[in-house]
Amino acid sequence: MPKQKSRSSVKKRFKVTKSGRITCSHPGRGHMHASYSGETGRKLRKKMILNKTWSALIRPMLQGGR
Repeated sequence: MPKQKSRSSVKKRFKVTKSGRITCSHPGRGHMHASYSGETGRKLRKKMILNKTWSALIRPMLQGGR
């Protein structure tokens, strides 16, 4: 039976850290940032760590369906 493929769209958007947690960039970074305060803009630059619920949904997509 052929191997399961990972989802390419998920591979581009999410990374697994060394400790096994899943990170991604914050939403709302596309355009129209003039209304954001400086603090908000700086916070959006940092990576977001997903909680257990979202991690459980994303991890099988990264590992090819396992």
